[in-house]
Amino acid sequence: MAAIRRIAERIAPGRSPSFMEAHVLKALEALSSEPRVGRKRLGMFLGLSEGVTRTLLRHLRAEGFIEVTRRGIGLTEKGARLLGTLRSHILGGMEVPSGPLTIGPKNFAVLVKGAGGQVRSGVEQRDAALKAGAMGATTLVFDGERFTIPGMEEAPPGVEEVYELLLRLKPRRGDVIIVGSASDILSAELGAKTAALELLRSMSREVEG
Repeated sequence: MAAIRRIAERIAPGRSPSFMEAHVLKALEALSSEPRVGRKRLGMFLGLSEGVTRTLLRHLRAEGFIEVTRRGIGLTEKGARLLGTLRSHILGGMEVPSGPLTIGPKNFAVLVKGAGGQVRSGVEQRDAALKAGAMGATTLVFDGERFTIPGMEEAPPGVEEVYELLLRLKPRRGDVIIVGSASDILSAELGAKTAALELLRSMSREVEG
């Protein structure tokens, strides 16, 4: 988590690299899915300008997570290990149709392993998604048999089909699913992953404390 934050942190007083930690995660995922990726294609995949993509890659390279050759950009062993660590906590990723659980036309769900004890009201995940440019997020905790929504005694009607869909992420007792919502699927995904990374960070703080 510290490495992800370093890559996305400010590069000079008053200046920001214009990308988020969720972009870093998504970039690592993209680079792991293909042997070599070009900078322009990666930028389009991330929704970033060429200049911002160049900055992101420079930070990744400075940390030793990628290598850049004439054939394209690829993960180093160190980068693959970082992605493996992140994937051991943040799993899956799937588009979810609009419905009673969602607040936007496009929705994307991710699973955070064993994070149920860190969820309070779900407001923290919603706020993290909002800061990432999404419309918000819905947080669900799996108790081993069913999903619960923090702050709600009963689920809204008509959610059974969505629950069945989310079971494809194979949650276990204590796992959390965050559904980011936005007007476009990329923003929904970045919102969900931003909320997931923030939840993972809160877990790390508790362990360290």
